[in-house]
Amino acid sequence: MSEAPWGNLQHDMLTALAAEPDDIEGVVDQLNQVQDVLKRIPPLYDENPIADFNTLYTTITVNISQRHKTGEFTRPAFLNRLDVEFSRRYVKALRLWSVASAQTPQSWAVLFRRVADTDLRSLPCAAAGVNAHINYDLPFALTATWRRLGHCASGGPEHRDYLVINDVFEECIPALRWRYLDMWQRHIDRINLGIDDWYQNVLVVVTRNVAWERAQRLWEHRDDPAAVEQMRREFDTQAAQIGRTLLSPFCRFIQ
Repeated sequence: MSEAPWGNLQHDMLTALAAEPDDIEGVVDQLNQVQDVLKRIPPLYDENPIADFNTLYTTITVNISQRHKTGEFTRPAFLNRLDVEFSRRYVKALRLWSVASAQTPQSWAVLFRRVADTDLRSLPCAAAGVNAHINYDLPFALTATWRRLGHCASGGPEHRDYLVINDVFEECIPALRWRYLDMWQRHIDRINLGIDDWYQNVLVVVTRNVAWERAQRLWEHRDDPAAVEQMRREFDTQAAQIGRTLLSPFCRFIQ
């Protein structure tokens, strides 16, 4: 990239990305600031591929914040820290892309570089962002959280809170997915008896379970930088391949 990735909005984007939130409310505020910049990027404005994902991510995070405030989690400090670390991975990827860094994860670059692509459809774009954020970012967000608060074993209270987030996706996905559909697709959606929502929820559960297992592997090798880097490259490559598939003409057709 020889030009500023965000054009004349470069300064605004860097300003939105500058904050380092330390709680869920701060994360929501930063995501809203990023969305304010994204929706001004031509030619697609608030329907560009990154904005499609950022909208979904903000909606999910707002729901988590509300549950956090009402005491739904048994380990609120864990969920707060995980949410912060999770967001930092996404924001860091945006920062790297903003300065044309070769260190930008490929799992994110496959989406970022398509910001002005008018051939893409909203649902695969949002899915490509979810793919990068869960399959690549989430294992590292978990290990960063454990370094601060202590390791969490599978089946423990923190893990159970982690699984509650699956309920958040289940609650939010139908309305979010509906937002991305054309009129004829909505008609088909009405007659398929919720099958699309069901399998997308299953995919979220499966990928989040894999992310937890990956985090446990990373934790076992936390004192071996070479092993961690090898796994990072592996996770990034796999997520990038999935992202390219989601943004392919085939997935545009099946939306």
